[in-house]
Amino acid sequence: MELKIIHQKILILRGQKVLLDFDLASLYEVETRALKQAVKRNLIRFPKDFMFELSENEIEEVVSQNVIPSKSYLGGAVPMAFTEQGIAMLSSILRSEKAALVNIAIMRTFVMMRRYALTYEELAQKISELESKYEDVKEVLNQLLMTKEQQQEWENRKRIGFKE
Repeated sequence: MELKIIHQKILILRGQKVLLDFDLASLYEVETRALKQAVKRNLIRFPKDFMFELSENEIEEVVSQNVIPSKSYLGGAVPMAFTEQGIAMLSSILRSEKAALVNIAIMRTFVMMRRYALTYEELAQKISELESKYEDVKEVLNQLLMTKEQQQEWENRKRIGFKE
């Protein structure tokens, strides 16, 4: 299973990274209807932080982002969104070898995304620390990056302080 394909299917809804039921069904090679039935038979395993149904506004957002071509693609069904924990829970109710392999690939994708996020946060923090530590270096760099017009404005500015 290619991690890039899974990564492209991950959406952010309600501030969480999720996969939609029809994408999961496609990855597991089962019908969406069958996946939803399995979940509904085991609702106790899927609290709201593991799985939720999309609101009308969220469905519109998914359509506008071209995740799905139109609302008619759903056939009147309300999509379910599964968080990382919900996807892990799916492996306990879908007991095929394919489901196990797909779950492993999905978990690896989520881990990879977290690593990239941490790397980005660490880099941003280090840049911020350097900027605060070397304020004069930051000012010199900004001076060097000025356009010619900005440079002339700087040189022709009204001077204050001691004048000879």
